[in-house]
Amino acid sequence: MPRIRLLIACADRPGIVASVSGFLFERGANIVDSAQHTTDAEGGTFFMRTEFDLAAERADPPELERAFDDEVARRFGMERRFDYGRPKRAAVLVSRYEHCLLDLLWRGRRGELGAEIVQVISNHPDLEPDVRTFGIPFAHVPVESDRKPEAEARMLELLEPAAVDFVVLARYMQILSGEFLARLGVPVINIHHSFLPAFVGADPYRRAHERGVKIIGATAHYVTEELDAGPIIEQDVERVSHRHDLDELERIGRDVERVVLARAVRWHVEDRVIVHANKTFVFE
Repeated sequence: MPRIRLLIACADRPGIVASVSGFLFERGANIVDSAQHTTDAEGGTFFMRTEFDLAAERADPPELERAFDDEVARRFGMERRFDYGRPKRAAVLVSRYEHCLLDLLWRGRRGELGAEIVQVISNHPDLEPDVRTFGIPFAHVPVESDRKPEAEARMLELLEPAAVDFVVLARYMQILSGEFLARLGVPVINIHHSFLPAFVGADPYRRAHERGVKIIGATAHYVTEELDAGPIIEQDVERVSHRHDLDELERIGRDVERVVLARAVRWHVEDRVIVHANKTFVFE
């Protein structure tokens, strides 16, 4: 039986950890990793991520979840989610910038992502040869300014049979509509080539260069209808100076983007991210 993960969120109060661990102990589970956090010890919200092994004959998902709800979750008013280790399926949307896409494809081939990339969609045909070398389906869906709903409908047609668990925007230079996100119905992770909330929007490296910044960075976040305002999963920075011209800033930035996006995807796949309101709690 693959390792099982349990994520919970509820109002903080005494006895939560003891009740969860006691429930798992009574079923012969072996807890191999556990982390928790409270926003405030008095009146805050409590978050917990637990990984455990359980003998196959005792790991019937419907029965396990029913029992957990009856014995623990309802008593504490918990929101909970079990994950049973099924490999997650991902689709990648990309435009012309290839660095984040190729990094994800390479990590996926090496088994470093913990997810299977099953579809790549682009509004340009440029990267099809690269994607095909990885044996992954590539679809070109152009986005014309006055026919964007048709393009989004076509993308949904491609994504639905692929049965993806999440979507990654690897420098996809189009804004997705709220209707598309709602119909898609799975998390979408974006890499923004800036250290949010600074330099929101387009061309942040040029704006950073003009301002003479001393660090540049990248931000991976979940996508919401509000541009570049979704819950942040991961960020990182590199120091720069007046000696770096615009091309050098972009080169350094591409390196940061690759690493930040890969981390965010891996943490999402490993169920290390809990979203609460417009904020994330990441159990690294």
